Amino acid sequence: MVPYLNKRKHIYRFGFLLFLLSLSSCQILHTPQKTQAVQLPISFSGSTDSTTIGSLSRQTLFTDQNLVRLIDTALAQNPDLRMAMQRIEVAQATYQISRGALLPSVNAVAAAGVDRYGKYTMNGVGNYDTNLSENIAGQSRIPNPTPDYFLGLRSSWELDIWGKLRNRRRAAYTRLLASQEGRNLIVTALTGEVARLYYTLLALDAELEIIRENEALQRRAVELVNVQKAAGRVTELAVQQFTAQLLNTRSLEGRVRQEIAEAENQLNALLGRYPQPIVRGQSIEDQKIPALVMAGLPAQLVRRRPDIRQAERELEAANIDIAVAQAEFLPSLTLTPYVGLNAFRLSSLLNPVSIAAGVVGGLAAPIFNRRLLKGNYAVSVARSREAYFAYQKTVLTGVSEVVSNLKGLDNYQNVADLQRQEVAVLRQAATTSNELFVVGYATYLEVITAQRSVLDAELALIETKRAQFLSLVGLYRALGGGWQ
Repeated sequence: MVPYLNKRKHIYRFGFLLFLLSLSSCQILHTPQKTQAVQLPISFSGSTDSTTIGSLSRQTLFTDQNLVRLIDTALAQNPDLRMAMQRIEVAQATYQISRGALLPSVNAVAAAGVDRYGKYTMNGVGNYDTNLSENIAGQSRIPNPTPDYFLGLRSSWELDIWGKLRNRRRAAYTRLLASQEGRNLIVTALTGEVARLYYTLLALDAELEIIRENEALQRRAVELVNVQKAAGRVTELAVQQFTAQLLNTRSLEGRVRQEIAEAENQLNALLGRYPQPIVRGQSIEDQKIPALVMAGLPAQLVRRRPDIRQAERELEAANIDIAVAQAEFLPSLTLTPYVGLNAFRLSSLLNPVSIAAGVVGGLAAPIFNRRLLKGNYAVSVARSREAYFAYQKTVLTGVSEVVSNLKGLDNYQNVADLQRQEVAVLRQAATTSNELFVVGYATYLEVITAQRSVLDAELALIETKRAQFLSLVGLYRALGGGWQ
C-alpha cells in the first residue's frame, strides 16, 4: 500500500510541474497601446517634390574641404559625442539585464549550518524516535546538535506567464534604439554647429578686411583734411571729426578681432582640442550656396530627423511601461529547483547516496501593496502622456525650423541683392563727395557721412551673406542631415 501511495504522490508532483510549465508557455500578454500619430502638413511650401538636401552627405553639401575636415575631426574627438556613445553602452547593458530576467538564475552553493533541537519539539522527538529504530545505525544516526551541509546548485526562475518580463525586455530594447538616435542627434547638431562657427569666422574675416580697407581710406582723408587746414580751407573741427571717425573704425577692428578669437575657441572646443588657429578656405563672398535647395516632404522629416525618432522611441517605451505596470497586479509564478549533495555528517557529504534534488513552485499575488502598484501604474500613465506631448512638440519644432530656414534662404537672397546695389551706389557717392570736397562743393560732414554709410552697408552685406549660409546649415540640420 505504501509504495502505491508514494507512486501516486510522484504522479501528482509531476502533474503539478507540467501545469506550471504550461502556464509559462502561455502567451497572455498585456499589449502596449500603439503610438498615436501626429497630424502633419502635406508640404512645407506648396511643393510636393520628395527631393531633400537632408539626404545629402556633408561632403556633397559643403564644398569647402577645410569645413569638411573640421567636421570629421569633431565627429572623432568631440566630448559630447563620446559621452553619447557611453550612454548607448549603458542602454545595451540594461537590455542585456532585461534579457537575463527571462532565464533562470543558477547559483553554485556551498552551505553549512547547525541546529540544536529542543526535547519537546517535533524535530527533537522525531529524531530521537528515529534513532531508536533498528534500521538506523552508525553514520545514519542523527546527532543533536544536527549539522546540515549542502554542496550543489540552487535556481530561481520566474515564469513569464503575463508577458511582464518580455515587455520589460522590449522597453529596454526600445530605449537602446532611442539612445542610438540620441547619438545621431548629437552628430547632426555637431555638424551644424561646426558649420555655423566656420561661416561665422569667414564672415568676421570679411568684416575685418572691409574695416581695414575703410581704415586706410579714412587715414588718407585725415591727411587730406590736415593739408586743407594748413591752407586755411577748413577748421580744426573738420580735422577732429575725421580723426574721430578713424578712431571709431580702428575700435571696430579690435572688436572683430576679439569675436574671431572667441569663435575660434568655441570651434576648437567642439573639435575636442585646445585653442589654436583655424585653417580657412575661400572668403565668404566666394562661397557658393546651391542654386536649388529642396526640403522634401514633412513625412520624410519624421523618418529622418533624429530627435523626432528619439522622441518616438521614448514614447513607445513609455507605453510598454504601462503594460508592465498592469502585469504587476497579477500573480507571479516562481520555480525554485535545487540539486546537490546534502548530509548531516561532513564525512558522508561526498557519498553518492547523499545526492538530493527538489523543486518548489509558488504563485504570489499582491494584496496589501496594491496601493504601491496603483501609484506605479499612475506614474507610468503620466510619463506616457508626457512622452507623447514631448513627441508632438518635437514634430512641431522640426516643421517650424524647416519652414523658417526655407524662408530665410529666399528672403536673405533678396536682401543681399538689394544690399549689393546699395553698396555700389554708396561707394560712388563716397567718391563723388571726396571730389566735391576737394573743389569746395561739399562739406566735410558730407564726406564723413558718405564714408560711414559705405562701411555700414558693406558690413551689413557680409552679415546678410553669413545669414544665408546659416539658413542653409539650419535647414540641413532641421531636415536631419549629416548623421549618416
